[in-house]
Amino acid sequence: MRVAWMVAAAVAAVLASWAFNALVPPDYRFFTGSLGEIKRLRAEGAAITLDVDDHDFIPMVQPHLRKWIALYGRTFVYWTGARPNVCLADVNVVRQVLFDLTGLYPKNLMNPHVSRLLGKGLVLTDGDDWKRHRKVVHPAFNMDKLKMMTVTMSDCARSMMSEWEAQLPKSGGHVEVELSSRFEELTADVISHTAFGSSYDEGKRVFLAQKELQYLAFSTFFNVQIPALKYLPTEKNLRTWKLDKQVRSMLMDIIKTRLASKDNAGYGNDLLGLMLEACAPEHGETPVLSMDEIIDECKTFFFAGHDTTSHLLTWASFLLSTHPEWQDRLREEVRRECGDEVPTGDALNKLKLVNMFLLETLRLYGPVSLIQRKTGSDLDLGGVRVPEGAILTIPIAMIHRDKEVWGDDAGEFKPERFENGVTRAAKYTNALLSFSSGPRSCIGQNFAMIEAKAVVAMIVQRFALELSPKYVHAPMDVITLRPRHGLPMLLKRL
Repeated sequence: MRVAWMVAAAVAAVLASWAFNALVPPDYRFFTGSLGEIKRLRAEGAAITLDVDDHDFIPMVQPHLRKWIALYGRTFVYWTGARPNVCLADVNVVRQVLFDLTGLYPKNLMNPHVSRLLGKGLVLTDGDDWKRHRKVVHPAFNMDKLKMMTVTMSDCARSMMSEWEAQLPKSGGHVEVELSSRFEELTADVISHTAFGSSYDEGKRVFLAQKELQYLAFSTFFNVQIPALKYLPTEKNLRTWKLDKQVRSMLMDIIKTRLASKDNAGYGNDLLGLMLEACAPEHGETPVLSMDEIIDECKTFFFAGHDTTSHLLTWASFLLSTHPEWQDRLREEVRRECGDEVPTGDALNKLKLVNMFLLETLRLYGPVSLIQRKTGSDLDLGGVRVPEGAILTIPIAMIHRDKEVWGDDAGEFKPERFENGVTRAAKYTNALLSFSSGPRSCIGQNFAMIEAKAVVAMIVQRFALELSPKYVHAPMDVITLRPRHGLPMLLKRL
């Protein structure tokens, strides 16, 4: 079986290479494709550390893409095993893919560990299934509900900051806090309360299991994906299956608790309540979502609803500490619009500088550094004939540093570029891809931005941030971008 698969892989590589006659690929190696070179370059990058004013982490996270774009241009082929992978770093071609309405570019589900982590919910479904899931989930994220959630977000943030304040008198006016882990707990608490009617303490085991699944999934990203291997009882598969079973069991317990508490008003007005209503329609109609699909959506939002926002807050705090002039400007704006009060939903809408600051944080340190699609059929893409099943990789972090897109100052921290909004910040519209773009853009982007604005506003109201001398600037990618050594920060009460 293994020999047959290898022969098939080699044949596939030859056939696919004919389809890419307009592109020049990096050297192909039998069976592994370009994976050996990718691993070598990433291993070299893992030893790099940066100055705190250097925002170019590409040599650490996407060194192969930087090397190959310089050699072959913004559109080229490389190989992950026997599967052709097309790098799309041209914003016009990216727009063609992300704004497609015909279903030509479905999500890439090649890695079974990612499916276990996220569940086949709104993020990974396609076609009619995606439309069905979105119809149920979308009402939970309308702006009126998000404004109401601001109170819960602020309450969770205030609880965290009260703990920091309690430590201050014991340490002579300032306290050192490792912010990245605290933000993970905060955003987990927020998504637990707002979407599932629970708390971080109740969902803690889910988050910890998903975190381990995240690292397991990422550890397989640069391995040859042999379909049959996902069924074998390898050590990694056994651990993944066990964690997945635990997550499903814990989510089912949360669901059962909600089912038992149903009253005349239904199952509740949060995300879980809306999904349960869709699972149990009246008058014998077919359920919009099955129970398995609800569990998958819970997986998606337990993970995506806290992980990306926590890293946005981490990198925003890093940039606040390294740009004290912006810390002062944001503090002045927050005090003008909110005084010393907890920001309301309406007040957050007035925080233009905070919004600009967060958008620039997303450009330079977006939690997701690349996204992938695949081709649903043979097609022409940017003037190139691409075969069905090819993976399309969109290197967001590279595009966000492209001087042809953002100008000569693309590598600099400059929130002013967003003064006139996202669409005018670059030479091309839709160049900011932190939440993807088009009809499949992240449904939770408004939720994440409101939460980040609320937390940043409350921090600058109460504290001055100074980067700890212990901090080492070494961003790393484990599906999402994070500081390799955490973010130790000195907090001083104002």
